[in-house]
Amino acid sequence: MPEAPWWKSAVVYQIYPRSFCDASGDGIGDLEGIRRHLDHLVWLGVDAIWISPFFRSPMKDYGYDVSDYCDVDPLFGTLADFDRLLAESHSRGLRVLIDWVPNHTSDQHPWFVEARASRSSAKRNWYVWRDGTPERPPNNWRAAFSDTPAWTFDAATGQWYLHCFLPEQPDLDWDEPAVEAAMHDTLRFWLDRGVDGFRMDVIHLIGKDPRLPDVPAERAKLPYCVLNEHEKTHERLRRIRKLVDSWPGDRVSVGEVAVPWTDMVARHYGRGDELHLAFNFPPLFAPFDASSWRDQIERTARELDPIGAWPTWVLSNHDQKRHRTRYGGSESRARAAAVLLLGLRGTPFLYAGEELGLEDATIPPERVLDPGGRDGCRAPIPWEPAPGHGWAGAAPWLPWPPDAGSRNVESERRDEASILHLYRRLLAARRRSPALGRGELRFRPTPDGVVGWERTAPGDRRIVLVNFGASEARIDLDAPATVEVSSTGRSEGAAFDGELGPEQGVWLRVER
Repeated sequence: MPEAPWWKSAVVYQIYPRSFCDASGDGIGDLEGIRRHLDHLVWLGVDAIWISPFFRSPMKDYGYDVSDYCDVDPLFGTLADFDRLLAESHSRGLRVLIDWVPNHTSDQHPWFVEARASRSSAKRNWYVWRDGTPERPPNNWRAAFSDTPAWTFDAATGQWYLHCFLPEQPDLDWDEPAVEAAMHDTLRFWLDRGVDGFRMDVIHLIGKDPRLPDVPAERAKLPYCVLNEHEKTHERLRRIRKLVDSWPGDRVSVGEVAVPWTDMVARHYGRGDELHLAFNFPPLFAPFDASSWRDQIERTARELDPIGAWPTWVLSNHDQKRHRTRYGGSESRARAAAVLLLGLRGTPFLYAGEELGLEDATIPPERVLDPGGRDGCRAPIPWEPAPGHGWAGAAPWLPWPPDAGSRNVESERRDEASILHLYRRLLAARRRSPALGRGELRFRPTPDGVVGWERTAPGDRRIVLVNFGASEARIDLDAPATVEVSSTGRSEGAAFDGELGPEQGVWLRVER
């Protein structure tokens, strides 16, 4: 039986490069800032890093508006800096995933500049253009994050162009074979350099219905530009998968399928021939509530298990409020959620700073950069307690998160009771345990307000328990068990006495 691919037992750590660490002194995080902290990530215990966009860009959407897919923006460094970061990551046993943005480019990309110049341009068909009048867009699609029309009228050529996001992010037309070929070439460029995989941005949008029909009324107000699914998406994903699989070393494709339905996410795995992994976003919005989380876990298993698809789990990312903020600022809830996340069957993704228990920063009106309200979760990572918090030179591009003087890497590494050390213990225990890494998951009977499950593998049995309630809960087990990790840090290494404190999570090792 072939060995399972590395990503099935990995924990992936997302780095938003602008916010991770500034080594150059301009107030913006960079590739060298990431490289300098690789040893910390090894100490923490993650298996891979995913670096959000660092490509050349006018930065209208902070890198998701790409003007050159095959170069590094000078804000972040150079290709040589990236190659050094990649090599030093690999030398430490860390895999490296990078973003790939196939749905749209920047309006400053040479392809769009040429396409926009004339209706007869050789690259006109590389983008989605439609006739119309200046007063009436071609359909009712709305742009993500802004609730404005997903179309901009180009007066010079008298046509509308589609942009599911900002007007500065025109959508590529994947019905044009040259577009698919060119985007495949960008994958080859980075695979040749040695990256281990890609997080594929809004990958579900590359196969639009060519009729561009109106979104039905019941869906028109949802914050997604395009929700109609088309078979062409899956044909293209199969070709992307074949390309990625043609490189040695278990390269991985992780798709952002930004829809609110797990069954639609599941379809993007295909029959094991499309995405290797797809982000499962509904849990990202689940409240701190036992029944909600059990429903999310059961629904994911119900949709993915029958097709042999491997799930992903995430609590926070660069587009949504940090989970501690969503959970009312409670550190005990943030700790319990970490126990839950890392105890699930699937590949967890951590967002840099959640291991410090960071909350969203409060952004004064005069410093707001993102009108979509995403600045708070993108606040810079504090590395030291001193005023500059380990960043070089200038003040960072966004304000620091709350309590940066005490809630920083250096301070929390010194404090073994910190949430940082909790994450480290969880990651170490997960790596030691075949059951927690790739084992099966089966729910256990638990009292109201508690969610619990077993993870099992040959010779290894673990129990995960999370009390979402505000009072203690009594748990009965069928065999003696030892507390391996507790969100409070208490009783680790001792026999479990059946008591679970308020908002406490534990991992138990069942004695043989």
